[in-house]
Amino acid sequence: MKRRDFISLAGMGTTAAFLTGFSTKGYAVPEQRLLEEFMDASQKKRLADIALNAAKAKGATYTDVRIGRYLNQSVVTRDNRVQGVANTESYGVGIRVIANGSWGFAATEKMDNASIAKTAELAVAIAKGNAKLLTEPVQLAPQKGYGEVSWKTPIEKNAFEIPVKEKVDLLLSVNDAALKGGANFVNATIFMINEQKFFASSDGSYIDQDIHRLWPTFTVTKIDKATGKFETRDGLGSPVGMGYEYLFARPEDKLKNGPLTLYKSRYDMLEDAIAAAGHVNEKIGARSVEPGKYDLVLDPTHLGLTIHESTGHPTELDRVLGYEANYAGTSFLTLDKWKAGNFNYGSKLVNVQADRLQPGSLGAVGFDDEGVKSGSWDIIKNGVLVNYQTIRDQAHILGLSASQGCCYADSWDSVQFQRMPNISLMPNKQTRSANDIIKNVEKGIYIAGRGSYSIDQQRYNFQFGGQVFYEIKNGQITGMLKDVAYQSNTQEFWNSLTDMADENDYRLFGTFFDGKGQPSQVSAVSHGSSTSRFNGVNVINTARKIG
Repeated sequence: MKRRDFISLAGMGTTAAFLTGFSTKGYAVPEQRLLEEFMDASQKKRLADIALNAAKAKGATYTDVRIGRYLNQSVVTRDNRVQGVANTESYGVGIRVIANGSWGFAATEKMDNASIAKTAELAVAIAKGNAKLLTEPVQLAPQKGYGEVSWKTPIEKNAFEIPVKEKVDLLLSVNDAALKGGANFVNATIFMINEQKFFASSDGSYIDQDIHRLWPTFTVTKIDKATGKFETRDGLGSPVGMGYEYLFARPEDKLKNGPLTLYKSRYDMLEDAIAAAGHVNEKIGARSVEPGKYDLVLDPTHLGLTIHESTGHPTELDRVLGYEANYAGTSFLTLDKWKAGNFNYGSKLVNVQADRLQPGSLGAVGFDDEGVKSGSWDIIKNGVLVNYQTIRDQAHILGLSASQGCCYADSWDSVQFQRMPNISLMPNKQTRSANDIIKNVEKGIYIAGRGSYSIDQQRYNFQFGGQVFYEIKNGQITGMLKDVAYQSNTQEFWNSLTDMADENDYRLFGTFFDGKGQPSQVSAVSHGSSTSRFNGVNVINTARKIG
């Protein structure tokens, strides 16, 4: 088969942009194909051994092999109709080697013995060619082999096994509820991903993983007939590393924070759409914010994006070292700040952890794409920078004896490189609810949902919007605001953190499409936090005034 671009679905507004990133590679396939078995672990091991042996025979000192099958499904609706159902499949083998001290990589979609051996030999030849340009050889952190092991996302319902009709019925009911609530337009979509990944290395690992991710989302739009202007509200659910069970919220999954109903482990998409219709109606008549300094109370559905951009990206070691400068920028968190051991990143409440373990998160896997077992570690401790995110050929730069397991590739034919694990702000250890935080604010704004944002190339100066904004006066929510965005720099912002809710309020935000690298790759990552208060943050009015 020849690779084909994913089927484009025209006339879908922002949803089309999502789909472009959702599956830039793959073959369109019938729905039933998604449930067929690819090959068992013994077959994958046999093919991997062919590659390992061929690379070694040509002089490779290290080899890893990734045999991957990547399945995507999207169901897209608008108002009372289905706009598209798309299924894609992509599979093949990626082989990475070290020869003469340098990396080489090659990939093939041909799964026969001869093609795999030839691809391994090509990877070695590329490595030897690259070695002629080396200034110093690759230093690979030691990694023990795990033998034959497996890991699977702990799902209850495989989303690919749910009939398309059931998904369509859900989305159309979401749209209908929003339209009946006063919305003029609504788009609702479910994205599903299944990565079937087999990793083998010359270290002695044969790791079989089955990874599932799900993202239900919608956008509700209301037009003000008097002015022609419009307001929108996106869903407040999050993409997750879960199965279809995520769409069946239980009573214990619901939180009532101020005027909002929010969701913990599972999501009620229909309930959220009904609320969204009410919110866009309210936003039409909301008061435009007065610029100035406010105390901000930020919900995890909003704060997760700020964590991602101002904490996750600047602590990627390859960005710190300048490897991403040409495309994705650098970082203000340079090595000298880490070496000093006392760099003030934020207030003492700022404790940020990296992890690849948290159940339900997008970054949860058993092993990374270098065969490193998942773990967790501190990035910011009591407001001080203490660590970064590393992979095997970076660990020696920090004096680490092992990789932290941050290597990932978005496809079998993409070379793996340093990607962000889950980066999360730890909750308050003291008993504290979101409503406790709100009632102590004299002049503030409560923000939920992600909006537009801007941040500089060093991840320092930034501006963030949101989905819904509520004014807080003397500890009370007094009404909705609009045209709100806040500006700050990373250090100033995180040093203004003065209060946060406890673990009962802790929730995940996530993104399916974190872009990085040249050629660009996407990865999925989650960010946990609880509702948090930031004092004296500069708020601007984003309304466009004409004339």
